[in-house]
Amino acid sequence: MPEPILEIRDLRVKYGNVEALHGVDLAVHPGEIVTILGANGAGKSTTLRAISGLLQPSAGEIRFEGRPAHTVPAHERVRLGIAQSPEGRRVFGTLTVRENLLLGAFTRKDKPGIADSLAFVYRLFPVLQQRRDQLAGTLSGGEQQMLAIGRALMARPRVLLLDEPSLGLAPLLVKAIFHAIREVNQTTGLTVLLVEQNARAALKLAHRGYVMEVGRIVLHDSAQALAADPKVQSAYLGGRK
Repeated sequence: MPEPILEIRDLRVKYGNVEALHGVDLAVHPGEIVTILGANGAGKSTTLRAISGLLQPSAGEIRFEGRPAHTVPAHERVRLGIAQSPEGRRVFGTLTVRENLLLGAFTRKDKPGIADSLAFVYRLFPVLQQRRDQLAGTLSGGEQQMLAIGRALMARPRVLLLDEPSLGLAPLLVKAIFHAIREVNQTTGLTVLLVEQNARAALKLAHRGYVMEVGRIVLHDSAQALAADPKVQSAYLGGRK
């Protein structure tokens, strides 16, 4: 197996005096989809926010392509190749769909490449092209989620961080978004680190997974093995199905 494109070692993050991550170790290899499972408050989103630079670790390392990244400012991590689609979508509601997407390419100067990326996002999510001149705040929840993912893809990342992409969406929209994530991974080789409470859907999509409990990794294995694990089934899959 190749060296990890993204690796975190003994990662610790505090909110004030309260430690939220207690020495997390995690690795993602090029071309993988890796999911992090866990209950609310387990530390999943905190892990992604630390990787993207929105939170500063109190200890530990974040390495990207073999080099330390935890000392690099958040906007420079985007330049390195790390982009995040945040929990809650966080689109710019008073800007159009097209303007939101172009903001995702703020670190890039290659106009032809940006145009190609825009065309790619429109092919992936045709509804965004149909609504390209519509204000993002008037989109449905599913359309806003597509826009948030598309905006992250506009940075042309090497690693895409997805935080709860199915949150609050109807099952058909969840299926469409997960299909799009798989398509991007298979057609471009994009590496994906996915935080997702819909454990069943996440394990169907991912190659490998980690289970977090109270700021610690307690289990990691192939997605297939995790889906077959009785403890994972009981805790996250509602029993065997």
